[in-house]
Amino acid sequence: MGAVKCLQPSAIDAAERFVWLSGRLLDRHRFAHLFRGGDRAPVLAALDPYQNPDGGFGNALEPDLRGPGSQPQPVEVALHIFDELGAMNDAMVSAACDYLTTITTAEGGVPFVLPSVRAYPRAEWWETDDDPPASLNPTAAIAGLLHRGGVTHPWLQPATDYCWRQIDLLGEAGTYEMRCVLLFLDSVPDRGRAEAALGRVGPKVVEQGLVALEPGAESQAFSPLAYAPAPGSVARRLFADGAVDAHLDALVDGQDEDGGWPVGWPVWTPATGPEWRAWITIESLVCLRAYGRCS
Repeated sequence: MGAVKCLQPSAIDAAERFVWLSGRLLDRHRFAHLFRGGDRAPVLAALDPYQNPDGGFGNALEPDLRGPGSQPQPVEVALHIFDELGAMNDAMVSAACDYLTTITTAEGGVPFVLPSVRAYPRAEWWETDDDPPASLNPTAAIAGLLHRGGVTHPWLQPATDYCWRQIDLLGEAGTYEMRCVLLFLDSVPDRGRAEAALGRVGPKVVEQGLVALEPGAESQAFSPLAYAPAPGSVARRLFADGAVDAHLDALVDGQDEDGGWPVGWPVWTPATGPEWRAWITIESLVCLRAYGRCS
């Protein structure tokens, strides 16, 4: 067995320089908080302008949605940030949950994207019907993050019930949908039901080709690390140690010469490239640190 690959301090310095050169103010403050001991208050202050008066988030917080209006997916993005800050008790979270109640369908969940997306530039994959149904992506991820943060709000229980029903019926799944499901199962309080559900849906990740077990494979499938970004993730048990270690090695090696990590999907307009790369760079560092791969 070869030596375990780890990021050296100089590589983290290079990542910091990249984020300062190319990242949004929000991500510069995130980096400072996560890796340089910075206070979380500047992160929250930078996140605030992305929230609309209706409580939802928009304004290109999700870089491929360029419009100002609130959408479900940017709420998930915001909640990931509140989660990493340990700030799920922030008033912005409660306001976001109030917004979710206004867009929840009769099924109990929120749609993937709302028709209002059509009014502004966005990536071509952000399309929807005039009356979109609820979707596990992002309802399950949003519910999971709220459960993880101990949030109580009237929106959460009906959304949780929706997720359980859909997970019980889950057949063919997409990569993003499965990632949301696994985040939900990682965090929902009913651990017995979560373990039983994981036993049913977990094998689908490999059986349906939703994961690339070999780094560098020409595939639209995700890395195991997308499903298990930390060793304590429930999805970690779905993958052999060797596969996870190989992807961690590849993630270490994947840092570009400019200090950032690359985007794994089409960059359809110039601004989204550096915005996404700064986000991915921080996520890569967080993952590597969680697995003990930062020296």
